[in-house]
Amino acid sequence: MGTTGRLIVFEGGEGSGKSTQLRLLADALASAGIAHRCLREPGGTPLGAEVRRLLLEREWEMDARAEALLFMASRAQLVARELRPALTGGEHVLLDRFFLSTYAYQIGGRGLPEAEVRAANALATAGLVPDLTLLLSFPAAEGLARAAERSSAHDRMEREGEAFHQRVAKSFDAFASPDWQRAHPECGPIVLIEAAGRERDVAKRVRSALEMRWPGTFPQIEASDD
Repeated sequence: MGTTGRLIVFEGGEGSGKSTQLRLLADALASAGIAHRCLREPGGTPLGAEVRRLLLEREWEMDARAEALLFMASRAQLVARELRPALTGGEHVLLDRFFLSTYAYQIGGRGLPEAEVRAANALATAGLVPDLTLLLSFPAAEGLARAAERSSAHDRMEREGEAFHQRVAKSFDAFASPDWQRAHPECGPIVLIEAAGRERDVAKRVRSALEMRWPGTFPQIEASDD
């Protein structure tokens, strides 16, 4: 491993298990003594935490453009204050959501113009490209049901209707296409991970994707049989 850390993003729809798989990888890195940092979007900074509250916890209607720009504001602060310093310092960063979620939710779900959202994202990220995005694939309806079991308090995104979440899921599916990735170089490499099945089986798929990209670099991910 060089002196620069790697940015590994976990993406997927509601209830896809991305946060669980991120935690499992973080536990494996901690056990192996590998420097890393876990962050999420929106969030990761005091400004980002406040934006998260505005976006997900408040009960108000929000224009789709305002929503997208709030995500971008949180992202710009996260890139400047956390991501670049950590990566430059040699830490791996495990990030729960990044701009693929914006493309899925705001372009796919809300119907905002792709060119304008991509331009705003370029400003927010200042050219930062993920080293790898692990895109967890899970049926939208089952994911929402899983999220409901996890918590009875749905955030503003989770409360959107089924049609919205189906559009989001369709967008996430498109991101795994090599043609889509070639047309969106700012996203870096994306690997589709089948998220159905036991936690440990999904963890093995995550491990295989990491091993294929960086042989011998990342430790074995342990997961329960539940």
